[in-house]
Amino acid sequence: MSLIALNVVAIILETVPSIYEPHAKAFHLFDLTSVMIFSVEYGLRLYVSDITHPSSSRLKSMLKFMFSGYGLIDGMAILPFYLPFFIPVDLRIIRMLRFMRFARLFKIARYNKSLNILWDILKSKRIEFGIIGIAAIIVLVISSTLIYFIEHDVQPDKFPSIVAAFYWAVSTVTSLGYGDIHPVTNWGKFLASVVSILGIGLVALPTAIISAGFFEKRKLNKKQCPHCGKDLDDH
Repeated sequence: MSLIALNVVAIILETVPSIYEPHAKAFHLFDLTSVMIFSVEYGLRLYVSDITHPSSSRLKSMLKFMFSGYGLIDGMAILPFYLPFFIPVDLRIIRMLRFMRFARLFKIARYNKSLNILWDILKSKRIEFGIIGIAAIIVLVISSTLIYFIEHDVQPDKFPSIVAAFYWAVSTVTSLGYGDIHPVTNWGKFLASVVSILGIGLVALPTAIISAGFFEKRKLNKKQCPHCGKDLDDH
């Protein structure tokens, strides 16, 4: 976990020229060492994949691990280093691959119980989150369409199209409201008020679902005292 955290810090510091340029060799050496350690870990996980991801053959077990959630994260953590050796890529692709090193951050979830619980909750509530996502898209599309027809004639530079109005809808639904784009007509202000109120509900719903998921998880994981039947947490 410490190595993963240090990798994230290193990736961030590499974007600061005054820190990176004088210590470029040290950064490269640290990255190389990290890749070697993560590569050994990946190889060992492939080796024991017949135990962790049992299947009808060893090859299928290895593929099963490689395309599992953690397997993909482990692969993405080392892929940016190895890919340029096998496939010629231009500078833009290399920059994108360097960004993929942030996948190492997600490796920390494997070693953290709290993050695993959160991941389990997100998986168990995926249908509810899907419904909220669809509702949010519907609200964004309708509100951006309405604000375009209301404000376009008055502010053609701020609302030139429905696509441009979509940015206003997102900032309003999420209650950010940067202020650089805002309605000036009465109907536009009324719509903005309605969308802001709807946005509060849309933001609050995922929080409520996650809270309920934590409550359910805790209830399932509670252990009772064999003598009195009370929860061990209450002793």
